[in-house]
Formats: sequence, structure tokens, C-alpha cells
Amino acid sequence: MQGEESCQILAGTEGDSFPLMEINTGETEASEQWDYVLVADHRTQRNTRQAQQQQQFLEELKRKGFHYKMIEGHKKVFFGIRVDSRIFGLYCKLLMEPEGPATRVQPARPPSVPATTRIRIVNFVLNSKTAAGDTLEDLVKSGVFETRFALHKGEEDLKKKWARWRNMFHPQPIDDIRDYFGEKVALYFAWLGWYTYMLVPAAVVGLIIFLSGFSLFNASQISKEICEAHDILLCPRGDHSRRYQQLSDTCTFAKLTHLFDNEGTVLFAIFMALWATVFLEIWKRQRARVVLHWDLYMWDEDQEEMALELIHCPDYDLRPQQHSYLRSTVILVLSLFMICLMIGMAHLLVVYRVLAAALFNSTLLFQEEQVTTAVVVTGALVHYVAILIMTKVNKYVALKLCDFEKPRTFSERESKFTIKFFTLQFFAHFSSLVYIAFILGRINGHPGRSVRLAGLWKLEECHLSGCMMDLFLQMAIIMGLKQTLSNCMEYLGPWLAHKCRLMRFKLSRATGDPELRRLQCNYLLNPVNTFSLFDEFMEMMIQYGFTTIFVAAFPLAPLLALFSNLVEIRLDAIKMVRLQRRLVPRKAKDIGTWLQVLETIGVLAVIANGMVIAFTSEFIPRVVYKYRYGPCRQGAQPAVDCLTGYINHSLSVFYTKDFQDPIQIEGSENVTECRYRDYRNAQDYNLSEQFWVLLAIRLVFLILFEHVALCIKLIAAWFMPDVPQSVENKVLEEKYQTLREKMWYGRQRPGWGRARPQA
Repeated sequence: MQGEESCQILAGTEGDSFPLMEINTGETEASEQWDYVLVADHRTQRNTRQAQQQQQFLEELKRKGFHYKMIEGHKKVFFGIRVDSRIFGLYCKLLMEPEGPATRVQPARPPSVPATTRIRIVNFVLNSKTAAGDTLEDLVKSGVFETRFALHKGEEDLKKKWARWRNMFHPQPIDDIRDYFGEKVALYFAWLGWYTYMLVPAAVVGLIIFLSGFSLFNASQISKEICEAHDILLCPRGDHSRRYQQLSDTCTFAKLTHLFDNEGTVLFAIFMALWATVFLEIWKRQRARVVLHWDLYMWDEDQEEMALELIHCPDYDLRPQQHSYLRSTVILVLSLFMICLMIGMAHLLVVYRVLAAALFNSTLLFQEEQVTTAVVVTGALVHYVAILIMTKVNKYVALKLCDFEKPRTFSERESKFTIKFFTLQFFAHFSSLVYIAFILGRINGHPGRSVRLAGLWKLEECHLSGCMMDLFLQMAIIMGLKQTLSNCMEYLGPWLAHKCRLMRFKLSRATGDPELRRLQCNYLLNPVNTFSLFDEFMEMMIQYGFTTIFVAAFPLAPLLALFSNLVEIRLDAIKMVRLQRRLVPRKAKDIGTWLQVLETIGVLAVIANGMVIAFTSEFIPRVVYKYRYGPCRQGAQPAVDCLTGYINHSLSVFYTKDFQDPIQIEGSENVTECRYRDYRNAQDYNLSEQFWVLLAIRLVFLILFEHVALCIKLIAAWFMPDVPQSVENKVLEEKYQTLREKMWYGRQRPGWGRARPQA
């Protein structure tokens, strides 16, 4: 089956995006027939050593069955590369079943192959080492060649049907994408399209949860008590606030917090755990249908790579799998060091927020009540810049670790690199959110005895309305910037670069030769590399993490992701078809290691959301107060709200006489006590009984929530098989038919059914 996909003769069926033609030695050499193009600067022709290296490389390609032609332009020299069809016949023969009807029929001429297969084979041979021990990449680095690329040809259909902003809400032509860019790119867009489609119910439910807070915007008992608490004074929260503040001043923020910290948060978190499972399970079923349609269900990646190695070198020796415990230990230690560095970066952000609070207060840039909000916003911006910097560092480190590990094949190297790079990126993106969700405001001590950084600056505390507001703002800013600024740069960067290259090269004055002009047009497009598609996958994985992890604190995350993905699909399409050189097609039957990454994120989302509900939100304290300390502890009373008195219960008392410097606090002459968010005794300021009761219930809730959510995920995964029955039955039928044909063919041969003589 895997050989049939590569060897089938594709007629001009509806949806084909390019013409396929047989390449024979005697045909006219036109640019439409070049499988690959090498580019060199004119100056290399005057350099004897570089010109000799060029000639040696091209002659070696000729001995391997390649044909080339030098086409001179104004400043550049282009070498069109094409392959003799006999090489593709060998490729088909290696990947066909060794027995059966396919071997009985000898074609009169070499079979035609898809352009994606031709480019893939040529790219593999070009990237292999030459007799001199150099690779094409080495020759590019030394200046012998400037670059190499596959030609865009026959992309007009994709431009009309896919790579347009006006087609944003149209279905994607996945088969046409596969025919032009290969299975790897087509599976990426198939997955991205399905992910975007599945975001619709998640976005709707998240929006309902968010808007449900508006129905209780003025009816919430907690908001009422806060807005009417004119006689309750809050203790000064930090060095930037040297006065007492009325609790009623936080009325607006209390109402806003209730939009995303309400009773629906728990249900939404469980819903998102189920959603993530259903999304992945249905995607697995969708993938199975797609790869069966492409005749790739039984395709084997290792067999493909070994076939390419044998085509390049018939004397190729199989490289066995190897594992070194020493290398693994070194990689583990270095990875842990980088993770600690990511966590240290989060601590540096903490230091920034503390110092920024002191700076904003001393320079009088903000009013006292605005300092905390300014610190949160600027801290999120600094975190975003740090993410951009650490992304480059993490990629470099992950590449070096992969090189040190010495994987056997390119696909194995890509898989190992994916795991390492994503792990580092995960800590870079989410370490700050972990600090805000679970550490911020919990290690500060209490008024009169505050924990200070270096003994000078008081650690920052949560927002006046609670830590959920800080987490919400951080999520909104980082995700908003990534979805807007990153998308703008992702499009404007390649667009401006392409325009600048056009202006520098002055294409309008280049030549009237259509062949040379087409080569120049492809050359002036933005270059692509091994990471072009990888970076798109990584961007979506991080977005998926923001959409599921901490979604309890930001129920609008699926909605933002939905809007972003609608733009992202067309943006990537336009970039790949109109602004970039053609990606080298790669064959694949799934999205590879990214599926394990998605499943890991799903499990982490259950844990993180459970912890947010248990330790960050006010859900558990409200429930405990309602049934243990509130007016409804003996039973419901219709005339009284069960949360009456909750605010007074949740604020601890601090006597102003215990301040170390009470005179410096504005208005301290007439104030004997103030309140602060914590559960401590008024006598000795130690943690109260309510704190320990709440802690125990929080832990019990966390365990129950995670077990219930994970059980729901497991049941959903069991209920929906990864492969549809129709696909399984189709594969069984094909296997059965293959065995029947082999049996029929064997009976036609003499000696069928005879027992072999004993040796």
C-alpha cells in the first residue's frame, strides 16, 4: 500500500493543483521540470576553488542520475536540478510489496510520481554527504552555493481557493494542500482546522460563564457587602501605600472579579477537561480516515528513510538503534538546569514587580490605588519580552542537546527536539502564571511583620479584589499580545522582507526570459528552513496550553483562540503560497510527537485548574462559610442570603498599635484596627483554625476534582475508539484481498503446495 501511493499515475482529476508530467532525457528543459534549484553568486565563478567545488558537486550528482543546467542571471547563477525517472522507479520498487500482483506486471515505462515525492527524494540526496565528506549545507556555509529551494509551480488553484483572506470561512482543500506541500503540512492544516472547529463550543460555554456574572453583577451578596463596607478600613498593603483604604473603594473590582470567579467556574473547568479529551479522540478518528484516504495507513517511516538511503547509496549499512546512559544522564542534568533557569526567570520577574512598585510610588507616576494595576500590567509586558528572548535561547539549547544525543534518523531527531524544546518553552511561558496563581500574596507575612526582599522592599500582594484578578490580567495580556502582536509580526515580517528583496533586486529590469524570470521570482521569496512548519506547530501548542491550562481563571481564552485561529489559518496559507519559497514536502501519517504533547497538556490542565479553583479562587471559602460558619449552617433561610457576613468573616483583624512605625501611616491617629485578607487570630496573628479547616477542604477538593476529571477523560477516551470501524473494516478487507491475490498468483506457479524436502 505504501508503494502504491508513490507510484500511482495521477491523471488531471478535479482538485489537482499542478500538472504532472513524465520527465525523459530528450524532453525540452523548461523550468516547469526542475525538481530543485541551486543558487550561487556570480563571484563564485571567478573564484577558482569555489568554481571547482561547484563542478565537483554537480558532477557527482550527474553520476547519481541527476541532470542539471546552468542558467545565468544578472547577479546570480541558477542550477536547475532534475532526476532521471529510473531513480523514481527504484523508489517505487523498494516500497512495493515483495510479492503479489504488483510484481507480475512490468510497466512499459517508468511510472510517473507526484511532484511532492520527486522533491522529497531530491532534497534527501542533496542533503547527504558527498564523496569528499561535505554536505550541501557545508557548501552553502562556505559560500560555494548561496541557497537552494524547490520551485513553486502550479500553485494558482491554492491561491484562489485557500490563500486569500476572503476565504476565511471556507473549508480548506486538504487534498490539494497534500498534493502540493506533502502530507506533513496537510495534516497540520487538517489538525488546525479541526481544532478551530472544536473551539466553537468551548468559546460559547466560556462566554456564557463569563456573561453569567453580569446577571449577578449587582445581585451578588459579596459585592453588596464590599460596596457597602464604608466603615471597614484595609491595612496598608505595601511600601507604596502608606494610608488606610476603605473596603468599599474596591467595589468595582469586586464586581469585575465575580465575572470569572463564580459558581460556574468549576463546571467550566470540568467541561474543558472533557472537551480536551473529546477533541483529541475525534481528531484521532479524523486522522485515521484521512490517512486511509491517502493510502498511508500502513506506511512506515523507517522503511521510507531506509529506501531513500539505499537510493542514495546502494552500499548503505543500516545504522542500529543506540542508547547511552551517560548521554541520557548529561542531557537530563542540562535539561533540569535549563528548567531551573526558567524558574529563576520567574523569580526575576518577582523582583521586577517589587522594585517597580517602589519606583512607581517614589516617582509619583501613578496614584496609590493604581500602583498595583500598573505593576501587574508592566510585569506581563516584561514577561512577554522575556518569552521572546528565551524562545531563541531554548531552541539553541534543545538543538545542541539533540546533537549530543546523536539520534539515528531525522524523524527521531525531530521527535527528541520537540520534547526538549516544548518542555523548556512550557516553563518559560507558564512559570510566571504559576507564581501568580499559587505563590503571590501567600508568603508575605502579615501587617506589622512583613517579609521583605533583601530586608528592604516588601513583597507584593494580590490585587485588592483577590489573586484571581492578577491571574486574569496576566493571562489576558500575555495571550492578547501573542494572538495580536505575534500574528501581525508573523505576517508583516515576511511581507516587508519580500518587498525589500524585490526592491533591491529590481525584478522589473531583470530579464525577458520567462524561465529565468520564474527562477528569480522564486529566489526573491522568503527562505524557509527545517523549523518553518515546526514553529507553526509550537505556536499552536502554546496557544492550546493557554486555552486549557488556567482556563478557570480566564474563561474567554477559547474565544480569543478561536478568533486567532481563523486568522492564523489564512495567514499561514498566504505566507506559504505567496510569500515564502516552497516547503520541502514530507510524508507523514500523523502529527507525530505533538499528539503526546497535546495529551500531556490535557492532564496538566486538569491539575492546574483544580489547583486554581482550590487555592486561588474564592469558591472553596465561600462554600465552607455557607455550610459551616454562615447563617445557613443550621439550614436554609429564605429571607437571608447564605453568604451574609462572608466579607467580615474572611478578613482578619490587625491592631494598629502593633505597627512598627504607626506614625508614618496617614490617618493613624483615629484608627485602632484595620483588616487584611487572611485567616489569622487577632491576639497573636498566628494562623487560625479556619485556615487549617480551609486548607484541609481545599486539598480534599483538589483530589476529588482531579480524580473525577481524569475519570471523565478516561471514560470518554474509552467510549470513542481511536480508529473508526469503517476504517478498520476497510484495512481488514484490503489485507484479505491481498492475501487472496497472493494465493491465486501462487497457484499459477509450478510446485505450489508441495512440501519442501528436508535438509
